[in-house]
Amino acid sequence: MTDRKATLSVGDKSIELPVYSGTVGPDVIDVRGLVQEGVFTYDPGFVSTAACESAITYIDGANGVLLHRGYPIDQLAEQSDFLEVCYLLLNGELPNEDENKAFHETIKNHTMLHDQMRNFFNGFRRDAHPMAIMCGVVGALSAFYHDQMDVSDPKQREITGHRLIAKMPTIAAWCYKYSMGQPFMYPRNDLSYAENFLHMMFGTPCEDYKPNPVLANAMDKIFILHADHEQNASTSTVRLAGSTGANPYACIASGIAALWGPAHGGANEAVLDMLAEIGDVSNIDTFIAKAKDKDDPFRLMGFGHRVYKNFDPRAKVMSETAHQVLKELGLENDPLLKIAQRLEQIALEDEYFVQRQLYPNVDFYSGIILKAIGIPTSMFTVIFAMSRTIGWFSHWNEMVSGNNRIGRPRQLYTGSPKRDYPKK
Repeated sequence: MTDRKATLSVGDKSIELPVYSGTVGPDVIDVRGLVQEGVFTYDPGFVSTAACESAITYIDGANGVLLHRGYPIDQLAEQSDFLEVCYLLLNGELPNEDENKAFHETIKNHTMLHDQMRNFFNGFRRDAHPMAIMCGVVGALSAFYHDQMDVSDPKQREITGHRLIAKMPTIAAWCYKYSMGQPFMYPRNDLSYAENFLHMMFGTPCEDYKPNPVLANAMDKIFILHADHEQNASTSTVRLAGSTGANPYACIASGIAALWGPAHGGANEAVLDMLAEIGDVSNIDTFIAKAKDKDDPFRLMGFGHRVYKNFDPRAKVMSETAHQVLKELGLENDPLLKIAQRLEQIALEDEYFVQRQLYPNVDFYSGIILKAIGIPTSMFTVIFAMSRTIGWFSHWNEMVSGNNRIGRPRQLYTGSPKRDYPKK
């Protein structure tokens, strides 16, 4: 990659370390040789550590850039659909017309769940959180496909990827139906990916359900915008689990568990909680003052981003989609949504927020859309997991296809040194 070196001085010792350059992005100092020198690096949260080499997704947070295989996320959201993005993430290139048609057909042929999995759902309490059900059901897929989980076989990995993409909407919708006490709806292969999900969510055996094309388009946009986001906590979890040789279903279940954490996948749910706390447009000025007060614990949720120090590139697409959905459903005057629209306006115009680059992010708008469609907040993270499965699987597949090495982070030990057990 490069013949450049960085020199690290430790006491009276100088250590030369290789410096690598990727296609784009910051240079990386290779510190693997430090273990032979008796020292480790210390990087809590891995915020300055590249733990892998990947060709899937690139983020430039300073400039608000998100690329999937080189394609900007706004172009993909505008011109592609979710299954085409899945193909891109899996294979590295956009499909031609025949490849795209064949891929769509393949996914449709894998949408059904094994009928015995109905019994698995029945083992959960009726009031179980949908994420708890999803985590368990996805992990249980390994019990149904245990004879096709040779991670060294590219064909078996490909089939597993297709199964996960196809079955996650069915699993997600059945999690919702189970929590509602409604009968499960089977997938319909005459519908698009997003239409089929809405059909399984809101359809009943009593009457035919016709997905609204505006809502189906909004769901497809949400799927695309959440498909992958580089080496985040859940993706890193999937990679770490996969580095042990664990089966892919167990690895994806580990990603779902990591995503369930409120600091990761629960942000759009927190937005709705915040809007409910504000309660009315007349209270906004009070809460804005609280948000500006550094001594007040109140924080505006859905504004700013840990990675993006500029505008979240996904947010513009979500904003336009949110306004389309609200107009289609006649919800422009919904109290909570009016609060959200006013907060959006303030964040884009108020000097305090503009200077600090606290722009609305994708979670702010996606929560509004999902609420408008009628999806309960308990399902928000489930939909996030369903969307992110393709990213998780793509990273897992990339890792096991290359020179995989089991993950083994080091530590800065601060406990007691060696001591003898006290004599009695």
